[in-house]
Amino acid sequence: MVQLKLLPRYSPNPMIRSFSCTLVLCGALLAQNASPSPSSKQSSSTTPMAAASARTAGNVRSTHYHPDRFAGRAGTYYRVVWGVDSLSVKWAESGEMIRFTYRVIDTERAKTLGDKRLEPSLVDERARVKLVVPMMDKVGKLRQTSPPEAGKTYWMLFSNKGGYVKRGDRVNVVIGNFHADGLVVD
Repeated sequence: MVQLKLLPRYSPNPMIRSFSCTLVLCGALLAQNASPSPSSKQSSSTTPMAAASARTAGNVRSTHYHPDRFAGRAGTYYRVVWGVDSLSVKWAESGEMIRFTYRVIDTERAKTLGDKRLEPSLVDERARVKLVVPMMDKVGKLRQTSPPEAGKTYWMLFSNKGGYVKRGDRVNVVIGNFHADGLVVD
Protein backbone atom coordinates (compact mmCIF):
# COMPACT_ATOMS: atom_id res chain seq x y z
CA MET A 1 0.00 0.00 0.00
CA VAL A 2 1.28 3.44 -0.90
CA GLN A 3 1.22 6.06 1.80
CA LEU A 4 0.86 9.65 0.80
CA LYS A 5 2.03 12.50 2.93
CA LEU A 6 -0.44 15.33 2.63
CA LEU A 7 0.97 18.79 2.51
CA PRO A 8 -0.47 21.63 4.57
CA ARG A 9 -3.85 22.89 3.42
CA TYR A 10 -2.55 26.17 2.11
CA SER A 11 0.79 26.66 0.46
CA PRO A 12 1.83 30.10 -0.71
CA ASN A 13 3.80 28.64 -3.60
CA PRO A 14 1.52 27.72 -6.57
CA MET A 15 4.07 25.21 -7.88
CA ILE A 16 3.87 23.22 -4.64
CA ARG A 17 0.06 23.27 -4.82
CA SER A 18 0.04 21.96 -8.39
CA PHE A 19 2.60 19.28 -7.51
CA SER A 20 0.54 18.14 -4.53
CA CYS A 21 -2.63 17.91 -6.67
CA THR A 22 -0.74 15.82 -9.21
CA LEU A 23 0.61 13.59 -6.47
CA VAL A 24 -2.87 13.00 -5.02
CA LEU A 25 -4.31 12.15 -8.47
CA CYS A 26 -1.48 9.72 -9.22
CA GLY A 27 -2.03 8.05 -5.86
CA ALA A 28 -5.73 7.63 -6.59
CA LEU A 29 -4.99 6.06 -9.97
CA LEU A 30 -2.43 3.74 -8.46
CA ALA A 31 -4.85 2.63 -5.75
CA GLN A 32 -7.54 1.99 -8.35
CA ASN A 33 -5.22 -0.13 -10.50
CA ALA A 34 -4.06 -2.16 -7.49
CA SER A 35 -7.56 -3.50 -6.80
CA PRO A 36 -8.42 -6.89 -8.36
CA SER A 37 -10.21 -6.62 -11.70
CA PRO A 38 -13.69 -8.15 -12.06
CA SER A 39 -12.85 -9.49 -15.52
CA SER A 40 -10.39 -12.09 -14.18
CA LYS A 41 -13.09 -13.85 -12.15
CA GLN A 42 -16.80 -13.46 -12.67
CA SER A 43 -18.38 -13.09 -9.27
CA SER A 44 -21.95 -13.91 -8.48
CA SER A 45 -22.49 -10.45 -7.01
CA THR A 46 -22.66 -8.54 -10.31
CA THR A 47 -24.80 -5.47 -10.45
CA PRO A 48 -28.29 -5.85 -11.91
CA MET A 49 -27.53 -3.23 -14.57
CA ALA A 50 -24.42 -5.11 -15.76
CA ALA A 51 -26.34 -8.38 -15.87
CA ALA A 52 -29.15 -6.80 -17.90
CA SER A 53 -26.73 -5.28 -20.39
CA ALA A 54 -24.90 -8.60 -20.76
CA ARG A 55 -28.18 -10.38 -21.51
CA THR A 56 -29.34 -7.86 -24.10
CA ALA A 57 -25.93 -7.48 -25.76
CA GLY A 58 -26.30 -10.84 -27.47
CA ASN A 59 -29.88 -10.18 -28.54
CA VAL A 60 -29.42 -6.70 -30.01
CA ARG A 61 -28.95 -6.45 -33.74
CA SER A 62 -27.38 -3.23 -34.98
CA THR A 63 -29.43 -1.44 -37.58
CA HIS A 64 -28.86 1.80 -39.38
CA TYR A 65 -31.75 4.20 -39.62
CA HIS A 66 -32.60 5.10 -43.20
CA PRO A 67 -35.41 7.64 -43.32
CA ASP A 68 -37.96 7.34 -46.09
CA ARG A 69 -37.64 10.63 -47.95
CA PHE A 70 -41.08 10.25 -49.51
CA ALA A 71 -43.33 8.77 -46.91
CA GLY A 72 -47.00 8.39 -47.61
CA ARG A 73 -48.54 9.68 -50.81
CA ALA A 74 -45.41 11.14 -52.41
CA GLY A 75 -43.50 7.86 -52.16
CA THR A 76 -46.47 5.92 -53.46
CA TYR A 77 -46.89 8.38 -56.34
CA TYR A 78 -43.29 8.01 -57.56
CA ARG A 79 -43.41 4.21 -57.22
CA VAL A 80 -46.78 3.74 -58.94
CA VAL A 81 -46.68 6.41 -61.65
CA TRP A 82 -42.97 6.60 -62.51
CA GLY A 83 -41.64 3.22 -61.28
CA VAL A 84 -38.83 4.76 -59.18
CA ASP A 85 -38.02 5.35 -55.52
CA SER A 86 -35.07 6.45 -53.35
CA LEU A 87 -34.85 9.83 -55.07
CA SER A 88 -32.00 11.93 -53.71
CA VAL A 89 -30.11 15.09 -54.61
CA LYS A 90 -26.58 15.54 -53.27
CA TRP A 91 -23.98 18.25 -53.39
CA ALA A 92 -20.89 16.80 -55.14
CA GLU A 93 -17.42 17.87 -56.23
CA SER A 94 -17.18 20.73 -53.70
CA GLY A 95 -20.48 22.11 -54.89
CA GLU A 96 -19.55 22.31 -58.56
CA MET A 97 -21.95 19.46 -59.37
CA ILE A 98 -25.33 18.35 -58.07
CA ARG A 99 -25.95 14.58 -58.25
CA PHE A 100 -29.51 13.29 -58.71
CA THR A 101 -29.99 9.55 -58.08
CA TYR A 102 -33.00 7.25 -58.24
CA ARG A 103 -33.66 3.51 -58.00
CA VAL A 104 -35.76 1.79 -60.65
CA ILE A 105 -38.61 -0.48 -59.56
CA ASP A 106 -40.65 -0.79 -62.78
CA THR A 107 -38.61 -0.69 -66.00
CA GLU A 108 -41.50 0.26 -68.31
CA ARG A 109 -42.57 3.25 -66.25
CA ALA A 110 -39.01 4.44 -65.59
CA LYS A 111 -38.04 4.63 -69.29
CA THR A 112 -38.86 8.35 -69.37
CA LEU A 113 -36.07 9.17 -66.94
CA GLY A 114 -33.43 7.51 -69.11
CA ASP A 115 -34.68 8.85 -72.46
CA LYS A 116 -31.76 10.45 -74.38
CA ARG A 117 -34.04 12.83 -76.26
CA LEU A 118 -35.33 14.52 -73.11
CA GLU A 119 -33.27 17.29 -71.56
CA PRO A 120 -33.22 17.02 -67.74
CA SER A 121 -33.05 20.15 -65.63
CA LEU A 122 -32.77 20.98 -61.95
CA VAL A 123 -34.64 24.11 -60.86
CA ASP A 124 -33.89 26.01 -57.65
CA GLU A 125 -36.56 28.66 -57.17
CA ARG A 126 -34.78 30.27 -54.21
CA ALA A 127 -31.62 30.90 -56.22
CA ARG A 128 -33.64 31.46 -59.41
CA VAL A 129 -31.49 29.11 -61.48
CA LYS A 130 -32.08 26.22 -63.85
CA LEU A 131 -29.17 23.76 -63.98
CA VAL A 132 -28.56 21.43 -66.93
CA VAL A 133 -26.59 18.22 -67.46
CA PRO A 134 -23.17 19.21 -68.88
CA MET A 135 -21.79 17.76 -72.12
CA MET A 136 -18.17 16.59 -71.94
CA ASP A 137 -16.07 16.38 -75.12
CA LYS A 138 -14.91 12.78 -74.83
CA VAL A 139 -17.53 11.33 -72.47
CA GLY A 140 -20.78 12.96 -73.58
CA LYS A 141 -23.60 13.95 -71.24
CA LEU A 142 -22.99 13.21 -67.57
CA ARG A 143 -26.00 10.95 -67.11
CA GLN A 144 -26.91 7.30 -67.51
CA THR A 145 -29.09 6.59 -70.51
CA SER A 146 -28.93 2.80 -70.67
CA PRO A 147 -32.25 0.89 -70.62
CA PRO A 148 -33.42 0.73 -67.00
CA GLU A 149 -33.20 -2.50 -65.01
CA ALA A 150 -35.27 -3.16 -61.89
CA GLY A 151 -33.35 -2.78 -58.65
CA LYS A 152 -30.50 -0.70 -60.09
CA THR A 153 -29.68 2.86 -59.08
CA TYR A 154 -29.15 5.47 -61.80
CA TRP A 155 -27.67 8.97 -61.61
CA MET A 156 -27.19 12.20 -63.48
CA LEU A 157 -25.03 15.21 -62.71
CA PHE A 158 -26.07 18.83 -63.03
CA SER A 159 -23.51 21.60 -63.42
CA ASN A 160 -23.57 24.04 -60.48
CA LYS A 161 -20.81 26.33 -61.68
CA GLY A 162 -20.91 29.42 -59.53
CA GLY A 163 -22.33 27.48 -56.57
CA TYR A 164 -25.84 28.90 -56.81
CA VAL A 165 -27.49 25.79 -55.36
CA LYS A 166 -26.51 25.22 -51.72
CA ARG A 167 -26.96 22.36 -49.27
CA GLY A 168 -30.40 22.45 -47.72
CA ASP A 169 -32.05 24.10 -50.72
CA ARG A 170 -35.30 22.62 -52.04
CA VAL A 171 -35.04 21.86 -55.75
CA ASN A 172 -37.23 20.41 -58.49
CA VAL A 173 -35.96 17.87 -61.03
CA VAL A 174 -37.73 17.94 -64.41
CA ILE A 175 -37.23 15.29 -67.12
CA GLY A 176 -39.94 15.52 -69.76
CA ASN A 177 -43.26 14.95 -67.96
CA PHE A 178 -41.47 13.72 -64.81
CA HIS A 179 -41.40 16.30 -62.00
CA ALA A 180 -39.82 15.58 -58.60
CA ASP A 181 -40.66 18.64 -56.51
CA GLY A 182 -39.24 19.71 -53.18
CA LEU A 183 -36.14 17.50 -53.05
CA VAL A 184 -33.69 18.69 -50.39
CA VAL A 185 -30.03 18.98 -51.44
CA ASP A 186 -27.87 16.94 -49.02
